[in-house]
Amino acid sequence: MAAGSDRNKRRLLVYISGHGYGHVAQIAPVLNQLAQDQPHLALVVCSAVGESFLRSRIHVPFIYEPRRADFGMLMQSALEVDVAASVAAYLDFHADWDAKVEDEAAWISAQHADAVLSNVAYLPLAAASALGLPALSMCSLNWADILRHYAADPALDHVQQQMRHAYASARGFLRIEPSMEMPWLDCHAVGPVADMAQENRAVILQAIGLQHGSEHKLVLVGMGGISTQVSPANFPVLPGVHWLLPQAWMQGAERADFHAQEPLQMHFSTLLASSDLVLTKPGYGTFVEAACHGVPVLYVPRDGWPEQDCLISWLRVNGLCLHVDAGRLASGDFAGSLLEMLNAPKPQRVAPRGNREAAGWIARRLGLAS
Repeated sequence: MAAGSDRNKRRLLVYISGHGYGHVAQIAPVLNQLAQDQPHLALVVCSAVGESFLRSRIHVPFIYEPRRADFGMLMQSALEVDVAASVAAYLDFHADWDAKVEDEAAWISAQHADAVLSNVAYLPLAAASALGLPALSMCSLNWADILRHYAADPALDHVQQQMRHAYASARGFLRIEPSMEMPWLDCHAVGPVADMAQENRAVILQAIGLQHGSEHKLVLVGMGGISTQVSPANFPVLPGVHWLLPQAWMQGAERADFHAQEPLQMHFSTLLASSDLVLTKPGYGTFVEAACHGVPVLYVPRDGWPEQDCLISWLRVNGLCLHVDAGRLASGDFAGSLLEMLNAPKPQRVAPRGNREAAGWIARRLGLAS
């Protein structure tokens, strides 16, 4: 139980998946708005994501509980799903499903929670249902549909039944734009959600030894929080183009146009808002933040990840994007695509109207509105 001023507040238990950083990027702006609208709420964030990263995105007070309630899909890299390992993990996870629900319900009860919000673990929803607590999901996907896409195996039928029953036990599913179709769920649609950042371009240029001026182009590179090692050695060398890379990718590479992100000590959103282009994989957080900041996107498709089609279609309409396949990324044969994006007119910014829409619906649906 929280101490001091939190004792009389309603406690909302928020589960955030640790499958990449996109789930944090989705829910953090909504929590920031929710806490502003409902100051009587005390937030308890349960996640396998590290506390420092969570606090860099969630700007309102919260209690941190390191807890892993889902694993999504097991990955070989940010671009490749390990299907066999994922199937085995789900079969193991559901082997003692009733006991897992009972244990999670006991833990939730011990937190004195008034409601549960999940992005997008289903175990807490089943546990909340067992306790009679109001619960909601919010996300651009759900793990039942993702698993079925990769493995429509009859051996998983009981797993799918338990997953879908858990999702359906909640008071609703907040489907944020853009997202997969989920017709079997009780969905409520809201607009895009994104963390808006102030650009800090002049400071970045100074930090990497460049004079502030329009002749410099900054290309931000990131694959969304799942460990991926890409060698940038063959990335094209172009006049005025400078790469902001994850430090681990540089591996001692010494090029005047390569700069590590970490020494800049800026949030990824600030780097994105300050850049001329972002090179990434299809993922909700980076795609939507790029559209909301008017930054073009060069993307490397994933290996059939089912969510990517709706993200790409949405960004083509609401922003500016172009794809580069993994082979061209490795060979460095994408200078033409890079220059096409850098020389194109900047796209119009998209308003993250879902931040406020989602916060209002959550408060009303969970009975937490002041």
